[in-house]
Amino acid sequence: MRVIAGTARSLPLKTPAGLDTRPTTDRIKETLFNMLQPHLYEAVFVDLFSGSGGIGIEALSRGARHAYFVENDRRALACIMDNLQFTKFTQRATVLRQDAVSALYGIHEHAVDIIYMDPPYDKDYEKQVLQVLKQLSFVTPDTLIVIEAALSCDFSDLPELGFVLEKEKCYKTNKHVFCRRS
Repeated sequence: MRVIAGTARSLPLKTPAGLDTRPTTDRIKETLFNMLQPHLYEAVFVDLFSGSGGIGIEALSRGARHAYFVENDRRALACIMDNLQFTKFTQRATVLRQDAVSALYGIHEHAVDIIYMDPPYDKDYEKQVLQVLKQLSFVTPDTLIVIEAALSCDFSDLPELGFVLEKEKCYKTNKHVFCRRS
Protein backbone atom coordinates (compact mmCIF):
# COMPACT_ATOMS: atom_id res chain seq x y z
CA MET A 1 0.00 0.00 0.00
CA ARG A 2 1.24 3.49 -0.83
CA VAL A 3 0.22 7.14 -0.96
CA ILE A 4 -1.16 7.74 -4.47
CA ALA A 5 -0.72 11.51 -4.93
CA GLY A 6 0.22 14.78 -3.30
CA THR A 7 3.12 15.79 -1.09
CA ALA A 8 3.71 12.22 0.18
CA ARG A 9 3.22 10.61 -3.25
CA SER A 10 4.60 7.07 -3.66
CA LEU A 11 5.60 6.67 -0.01
CA PRO A 12 4.89 3.12 1.18
CA LEU A 13 2.57 2.66 4.15
CA LYS A 14 2.55 -0.12 6.74
CA THR A 15 -0.54 -2.23 7.24
CA PRO A 16 -1.41 -4.31 10.31
CA ALA A 17 -0.72 -8.03 10.07
CA GLY A 18 -3.71 -10.33 9.99
CA LEU A 19 -7.16 -10.16 8.47
CA ASP A 20 -8.77 -7.67 10.86
CA THR A 21 -8.29 -4.77 8.44
CA ARG A 22 -9.03 -4.50 4.72
CA PRO A 23 -6.76 -1.87 3.18
CA THR A 24 -8.48 -0.07 0.32
CA THR A 25 -6.77 -1.02 -2.93
CA ASP A 26 -4.76 1.63 -4.78
CA ARG A 27 -7.18 1.54 -7.72
CA ILE A 28 -10.25 2.14 -5.55
CA LYS A 29 -8.41 4.75 -3.47
CA GLU A 30 -7.44 6.63 -6.63
CA THR A 31 -11.04 6.60 -7.90
CA LEU A 32 -12.31 7.77 -4.51
CA PHE A 33 -9.85 10.64 -4.27
CA ASN A 34 -10.50 11.77 -7.83
CA MET A 35 -14.09 12.35 -6.64
CA LEU A 36 -13.01 13.96 -3.35
CA GLN A 37 -10.25 16.19 -4.73
CA PRO A 38 -12.43 19.32 -5.20
CA HIS A 39 -13.37 19.16 -1.50
CA LEU A 40 -9.93 18.47 0.03
CA TYR A 41 -8.02 21.75 0.01
CA GLU A 42 -7.73 22.97 3.63
CA ALA A 43 -10.41 20.46 4.67
CA VAL A 44 -10.92 18.92 8.08
CA PHE A 45 -11.10 15.19 7.36
CA VAL A 46 -12.30 12.43 9.70
CA ASP A 47 -11.20 8.84 9.01
CA LEU A 48 -13.39 6.49 11.07
CA PHE A 49 -12.37 2.82 11.40
CA SER A 50 -8.96 3.99 10.15
CA GLY A 51 -7.09 0.68 9.95
CA SER A 52 -3.60 1.68 8.76
CA GLY A 53 -4.62 5.32 8.27
CA GLY A 54 -4.11 5.17 4.51
CA ILE A 55 -7.26 7.13 3.63
CA GLY A 56 -6.64 9.97 6.10
CA ILE A 57 -2.98 10.15 5.08
CA GLU A 58 -3.99 10.35 1.42
CA ALA A 59 -6.31 13.24 2.34
CA LEU A 60 -3.45 15.06 4.12
CA SER A 61 -1.11 14.42 1.20
CA ARG A 62 -3.66 15.95 -1.18
CA GLY A 63 -4.19 19.14 0.81
CA ALA A 64 -6.43 18.52 3.82
CA ARG A 65 -5.53 20.86 6.68
CA HIS A 66 -6.14 18.36 9.47
CA ALA A 67 -7.21 14.72 9.78
CA TYR A 68 -8.69 12.76 12.67
CA PHE A 69 -7.89 9.05 12.76
CA VAL A 70 -10.26 6.88 14.79
CA GLU A 71 -9.26 3.30 15.55
CA ASN A 72 -9.46 1.04 18.59
CA ASP A 73 -7.20 -1.87 17.53
CA ARG A 74 -3.74 -1.41 19.07
CA ARG A 75 -1.85 -3.01 16.13
CA ALA A 76 -3.67 -0.77 13.67
CA LEU A 77 -2.97 2.25 15.89
CA ALA A 78 0.75 1.43 15.86
CA CYS A 79 0.63 1.39 12.05
CA ILE A 80 -1.18 4.72 11.96
CA MET A 81 1.43 6.30 14.23
CA ASP A 82 4.32 4.84 12.20
CA ASN A 83 2.71 5.95 8.92
CA LEU A 84 2.08 9.48 10.21
CA GLN A 85 5.71 9.79 11.34
CA PHE A 86 7.05 8.36 8.09
CA THR A 87 4.95 10.76 5.98
CA LYS A 88 5.70 13.66 8.36
CA PHE A 89 2.02 14.40 8.99
CA THR A 90 1.95 14.01 12.79
CA GLN A 91 1.46 17.76 13.36
CA ARG A 92 -1.66 17.78 11.16
CA ALA A 93 -3.23 14.68 12.69
CA THR A 94 -5.21 13.73 15.77
CA VAL A 95 -5.36 10.02 16.60
CA LEU A 96 -8.24 8.85 18.79
CA ARG A 97 -8.02 5.36 20.27
CA GLN A 98 -11.72 4.72 20.70
CA ASP A 99 -14.65 3.12 19.01
CA ALA A 100 -16.06 5.29 16.23
CA VAL A 101 -19.24 6.36 18.03
CA SER A 102 -17.46 7.46 21.23
CA ALA A 103 -14.70 9.21 19.31
CA LEU A 104 -17.16 11.46 17.49
CA TYR A 105 -17.90 13.21 20.78
CA GLY A 106 -14.16 13.99 21.11
CA ILE A 107 -13.98 15.98 17.88
CA HIS A 108 -14.16 19.68 18.68
CA GLU A 109 -14.34 21.45 15.34
CA HIS A 110 -16.68 24.18 14.22
CA ALA A 111 -17.29 22.18 11.03
CA VAL A 112 -15.91 19.02 9.47
CA ASP A 113 -15.65 18.94 5.69
CA ILE A 114 -15.39 15.19 4.98
CA ILE A 115 -16.17 12.16 7.13
CA TYR A 116 -15.02 8.84 5.72
CA MET A 117 -15.91 5.52 7.29
CA ASP A 118 -14.90 1.99 6.36
CA PRO A 119 -16.41 -0.16 9.11
CA PRO A 120 -16.33 -3.96 9.22
CA TYR A 121 -18.92 -5.20 6.75
CA ASP A 122 -22.28 -6.65 7.79
CA LYS A 123 -22.22 -5.32 11.37
CA ASP A 124 -24.53 -2.28 10.84
CA TYR A 125 -21.93 0.14 12.25
CA GLU A 126 -22.76 2.56 9.43
CA LYS A 127 -26.24 3.13 10.79
CA GLN A 128 -25.00 3.53 14.37
CA VAL A 129 -22.50 6.19 13.28
CA LEU A 130 -25.08 8.02 11.15
CA GLN A 131 -27.50 8.12 14.12
CA VAL A 132 -24.83 10.01 16.09
CA LEU A 133 -23.65 12.20 13.18
CA LYS A 134 -27.11 13.66 12.65
CA GLN A 135 -26.96 15.10 16.20
CA LEU A 136 -23.48 16.67 16.10
CA SER A 137 -23.02 20.36 15.39
CA PHE A 138 -19.82 19.91 13.35
CA VAL A 139 -21.82 17.94 10.77
CA THR A 140 -23.34 20.63 8.59
CA PRO A 141 -25.35 20.33 5.37
CA ASP A 142 -22.00 20.92 3.60
CA THR A 143 -20.25 17.99 5.32
CA LEU A 144 -19.67 15.17 2.85
CA ILE A 145 -20.00 11.71 4.36
CA VAL A 146 -18.48 8.79 2.47
CA ILE A 147 -19.19 5.22 3.51
CA GLU A 148 -17.30 2.22 2.16
CA ALA A 149 -19.59 -0.79 2.38
CA ALA A 150 -20.32 -4.21 0.94
CA LEU A 151 -22.27 -4.16 -2.32
CA SER A 152 -25.18 -5.82 -0.51
CA CYS A 153 -25.45 -3.09 2.14
CA ASP A 154 -28.80 -1.32 1.83
CA PHE A 155 -28.90 2.46 2.29
CA SER A 156 -32.58 3.00 1.44
CA ASP A 157 -33.16 4.22 5.01
CA LEU A 158 -30.81 7.22 4.66
CA PRO A 159 -33.74 9.70 4.57
CA GLU A 160 -35.13 8.24 7.82
CA LEU A 161 -31.69 8.69 9.39
CA GLY A 162 -31.62 12.35 8.31
CA PHE A 163 -29.35 12.10 5.26
CA VAL A 164 -29.70 12.45 1.53
CA LEU A 165 -27.90 10.17 -0.93
CA GLU A 166 -25.74 12.12 -3.38
CA LYS A 167 -23.95 9.36 -5.24
CA GLU A 168 -23.12 5.69 -5.11
CA LYS A 169 -20.01 4.29 -6.82
CA CYS A 170 -19.96 0.50 -7.13
CA TYR A 171 -16.86 -1.62 -7.62
CA LYS A 172 -16.45 -5.37 -8.01
CA THR A 173 -16.90 -6.30 -4.33
CA ASN A 174 -17.80 -3.08 -2.51
CA LYS A 175 -19.10 0.45 -2.98
CA HIS A 176 -18.73 4.04 -1.81
CA VAL A 177 -21.87 5.83 -0.73
CA PHE A 178 -21.77 9.66 -0.67
CA CYS A 179 -24.35 11.44 1.44
CA ARG A 180 -25.02 14.69 3.29
CA ARG A 181 -27.23 15.75 6.15
CA SER A 182 -30.74 16.67 4.94
